[in-house]
Amino acid sequence: MNITNDIKPITYLKSKAAVLLNQINETHRPVIITQNGEPRAVLQDPESYENMRNAIGLLKLISQGEDDIRNGRVKSHEDVFADIEASLKDKLK
Repeated sequence: MNITNDIKPITYLKSKAAVLLNQINETHRPVIITQNGEPRAVLQDPESYENMRNAIGLLKLISQGEDDIRNGRVKSHEDVFADIEASLKDKLK
């Protein structure tokens, strides 16, 4: 994979939008759009974007969990299940 093939000027986007969208959706590689030689935007297919967003969400949850562990905000699984069981019993009454 050569990233230089995935960098296009905005004029290319303007003149060949359909071709560029086909490339992105077939290769699942993002394309960097430049303006005046500077990177200005990234085009990405919806599936890859959704996968990236899901991965970021999972990483945030892991980070929060690690922070909880560092700060002593933990419960044993026995306590968690006991709390769930008690909650369910209360709802059934």
